[in-house]
Amino acid sequence: MAFVDSLAVMLLGVGISSVLIAIYMIMVAMGKKQLSQIAVPAIVLGIFDAVSGFYMSFAWPLPGAYNMLFGDPMLFLGLLLVMGGYMLYKNIDIKLLSIPGALFGIYVLIEAAAIVGSHLESGVDLLSAMGLYVFAGLSALLSPLVYAGVKGNGKYAYYFLALLLVITAFMALFIGYAAIYAHLASPP
Repeated sequence: MAFVDSLAVMLLGVGISSVLIAIYMIMVAMGKKQLSQIAVPAIVLGIFDAVSGFYMSFAWPLPGAYNMLFGDPMLFLGLLLVMGGYMLYKNIDIKLLSIPGALFGIYVLIEAAAIVGSHLESGVDLLSAMGLYVFAGLSALLSPLVYAGVKGNGKYAYYFLALLLVITAFMALFIGYAAIYAHLASPP
């Protein structure tokens, strides 16, 4: 059976998921009360991310470190999106998700350190990979800030996290689009 590298489409999922979460952050900062329209896209993207991450973590034919590096965060991102989407759909406050989000951020930042410490990426790919993991990790780690904001200033934490998520999305889409082009340009 031929090896098919589906990492490019998975990075597209991470980028779109990051944009969707950033949109949520901006909507909350702007005082929008009707947030349930994000529920279905969050659940669908979450299922895609979770299934892709599960597949990558447990069955993708790369060395174990790479399966963990790529698959585990995607699986956890997908689970958080499904939970958040369901909670929005049911009009349940999603503040509690910032706690597993912060723990997820620590995990991703440890992976960022491992990218350098274990030489998992190098050369031209190092900067974009580090950018993706550092900004994704920081946005998750700092997610509880949106609920600790001082009265009247809390919206700035939402805008700050939205900015981190947009940068994360840019990094994921940059890497993903480059991978798509490289995969299509390679001989069959």
